[in-house]
Amino acid sequence: MPRDAHEWVSFEDESHERTWMVDATFLESNWTCIFGAGCQGVLTQPTPELVQGCCSYGAHFTDEEDRQRVELAATRLTSEQWQFKSKGKRGTTRVKKNGDAVTRLVNDACIFLNRPDFPRGAGCALHVMAMDNDESYIPLKPEVCWQLPLRREDLVLANGHVVTRIAQWDRPDWGSGGDDFHWWCTEEPAAFVGATRVVDSMGEELTAMMGPSAYATLLALITDRSRRGTPLPHPVLRRRV
Repeated sequence: MPRDAHEWVSFEDESHERTWMVDATFLESNWTCIFGAGCQGVLTQPTPELVQGCCSYGAHFTDEEDRQRVELAATRLTSEQWQFKSKGKRGTTRVKKNGDAVTRLVNDACIFLNRPDFPRGAGCALHVMAMDNDESYIPLKPEVCWQLPLRREDLVLANGHVVTRIAQWDRPDWGSGGDDFHWWCTEEPAAFVGATRVVDSMGEELTAMMGPSAYATLLALITDRSRRGTPLPHPVLRRRV
């Protein structure tokens, strides 16, 4: 068996006029975010002491709506929630030479990333605000940030039908820069220590990506699949055996 083999589930969604194709192997795994608890970051060498996670290079926005939504959320942040609020007065996003819109960097990481010496601790200021206000962080953070390590891609077929693929983010998804990461969480055993399946722990994110009805169908399919047989373990877990 190929060492990187995954199993998938797919189903038609007439309400969204698309076919969903979802990485069941990853969603049935017990991956969990270990930010600040063993994450080595995405620089060219291990840097757990920086507690930057995947925030070292800032966030790329999917479109202008995504960018404007985050800029608006930034105006609500307080200095108690955001270490770099004073620097944010000059703007929180920028456009690179290649046209990509990204969050600005401060001290070699995303402007929204609070550092370990901040009274509230290390982590995303937008996430801190969501917790303080008992609201979802999904409408506040850049899409790529709240979706990670899930990745959604839409493929439009010749007849106009859309196939939407949801899978784990892998190194190649970051482009050539992904090869430079010393460490990436979806390929490391240290991150597969969650108490529940990804399809459960990231249910809010999957619902936002797919819609409530499609997520309910996905959850039922994966749960039924587990009951009827022995799903293929994630490649990281297979390497443990």
